[in-house]
Parts: sequence; structure tokens; C-alpha cells
Amino acid sequence: MSVLIRHSIGTISLETVLAGEIWHTVIDPNQLENVLLNLAINARDAMPDGGKITIETANTYLDAAYAAAHQDVTPGQYVLIAVTDDGTGMSHEHAARAFEPFFTTKEIGKGSGLGLSQVYGFVKQSKGHVKLYSELGSGTTVKLYLPRLMTESALAVETDYSQAETPRARKGETILVVEDDSDVLAYATDALKSLGYGVIAARDGVSALTVLNTAADISLLLTDMSLPGLNGPELIEQARDCRPDLPVLCTTGYPAMAILRRGLLTRGIKTVNKPFSLITLAIAVRGAMDNPAGSDDPC
Repeated sequence: MSVLIRHSIGTISLETVLAGEIWHTVIDPNQLENVLLNLAINARDAMPDGGKITIETANTYLDAAYAAAHQDVTPGQYVLIAVTDDGTGMSHEHAARAFEPFFTTKEIGKGSGLGLSQVYGFVKQSKGHVKLYSELGSGTTVKLYLPRLMTESALAVETDYSQAETPRARKGETILVVEDDSDVLAYATDALKSLGYGVIAARDGVSALTVLNTAADISLLLTDMSLPGLNGPELIEQARDCRPDLPVLCTTGYPAMAILRRGLLTRGIKTVNKPFSLITLAIAVRGAMDNPAGSDDPC
């Protein structure tokens, strides 16, 4: 579809980051083409001064804990297609309504408000899941999770994955979790507690700094990249002024290529992509604490 999308977005540049050995999924290909074209045009309109659209694919897994927090999600393996732009982004309030029919942030006469609701309908019809991440001034990512076609070999892989060993806390480890989304905060807090960690929760960067200045036993700072006011990278910079050796793990809804291209994180800071499963979070947390100065490649 690259040729068609490039023709439709004019001077906007397009980058595709396509993973190898992508699983099969059963969907209507014509509807998928319409959805991707729709998302590309939306992204183009959000970048009146130019920019880049990035389309990434990956194999991923949504676990039972994530599904329990999202009534429309079935745990299992999914094919992920993520469409990211460098545009104006949306406020949290607008992002929460983005899939509502007739809701639009465009000027009158510039949009019907049906584009994203049609994307939502297609994904639901395909028994998948859709998630939108956006921040004012930093662009938007729409993630399409399409269920993997479960052949016998796929079922064997899923069984192996579910039985994989999950790293757990060591004695006395406490994690400061900073997240402004109530659902994500509750999920991360519950997941970490189930792994044996002590957890302190904060909803913004200022509150997190207060905790860091008063609590001496913080083993890891787990912070969202997109926070109101003091954002994740700014929080990390200030936190390391007073605690240079503090291990840090950053959560984000933006795909890996978008993070790297924008240079949003410095070396020594690892990331874990939302939505994360329990085992993905457990491995990322353990890795960030055991090897805090290691590779900063996004998970």
C-alpha cells in the first residue's frame, strides 16, 4: 500500500518498519486498506507544516491481566500495525473520545468525524483491539491489534509463552510508578504487587519528585513518557540530579521507531511499550534494575 499512501499524503514523508515473520490473521483485506489509508490521511491533516508518517508491524501478546482490564479484549497473540505521525496531537480529553462517531477535532467542513469510528468498527468486526496514544505537540499513534490465526504450531507457541518463567522481586525492592492514566496505573500497580514488589504510585512528575526526595528506598523509577506538566524525560533528568544511580524504566504508547527518531530518551534509559503484558513488564523491570546502564533499545 505504500505507493497509494504516498500518493494520498502529498509532501508528507512515509516510513515503513516491517518486522519479519509476521503471523497470519484473518481479516477483510479491502477494509484493511481503507483503514490504513484513512489513518494516513488523518495523520497528514494533523501535520499542516509537514512531517513524517511511520507504519510499523510486529507480533505481540496481550495477556489475561490486560484483558481483564479491557472488556473487549481476548488474551492471546496478535498482529500489530501501528500508524504514527509527528503532528499536533490531541489532549487527553479529545483522545478519550477519538473513536466516537461524528467526533472530530478538525475545523467545520474539514472532516466528518467518522474516520476513526470506522477504524474502531473494522477492528471490532475482526475480533481485534485498537488503542490510541496522543500528546499535544508530540503526535499520535494508533495501534491495531488483529488476532493471530491459531494453527496448531501457533497454539504450541502460545502454550510455551504462557508457561515462561516470570522474573519476580527480590527482598525489599520498591518501585515508584508514575502514570496519569488511572487504568494503566491500576494495572501496573497490581501487576508489580503480584510480582512481590513494593509500589508507590504518583499521577504526575511533581508528585513523583516529592516521593523521591522523601523516600530513601526507591529501587526503580517506572514512569510514563507523556505526563501532564513535567513530562517523563524531564522527570527523569531531575530525578537523576538527586539520584544519579537510580534505575529508570520508561513506558510509552509510541512505537520504537518513533521514540528513536525523536530522540526523546537518553542512553541508559530503557523503555517498555504499552500495552504491556505481565511477563513483558516483569522482564523489563528486572532488566532495568539488574543492568541499569545497559542497552536502551525499546522493548
